[in-house]
Amino acid sequence: MTRRTVSAGALVMAAALALAGCGGSDSGESGPELSVGAAYMPQPVSDSMAAGFLVVTNKGGDGDRLTSVTSDVAGEVTLHTTSGQAMSEADGLDVPAGGRLVLESGGDHLMFEKLKRRPKEGDRVSLELHFTKSGPIDVEMPVKSATYRPAASTKSHH
Repeated sequence: MTRRTVSAGALVMAAALALAGCGGSDSGESGPELSVGAAYMPQPVSDSMAAGFLVVTNKGGDGDRLTSVTSDVAGEVTLHTTSGQAMSEADGLDVPAGGRLVLESGGDHLMFEKLKRRPKEGDRVSLELHFTKSGPIDVEMPVKSATYRPAASTKSHH
């Protein structure tokens, strides 16, 4: 009988330890911790497409990947990479652990295609970012002048 009590106690202890190990921050590792800033859309010069730029910051200890974007203003939003003068569609963009994904003019960016309406300067465009590991993030992207450029360049932080 004593042996059974010890075994039951050992099982309870093992189960408690196993459950304690399931906690995210207590285990010493953290998943992605994403935030979005510096979002803007230059006022589109076309009736059918527009570009979008933003910065996804990851303060977590695990990387993530931006896999898609949806917006009520466009039939489709695609991810693009730019290398030299060549632009190509991407199936996802990495957000490194402790780093940033910078989407900017002349670099990686969003393309809003099949516009349902042409956003004007001063408008706000709603979009939702979808990631491999993290939940979706809603973003309100202000529409700036067609020639707007952020004050500080983010190119050196790729």
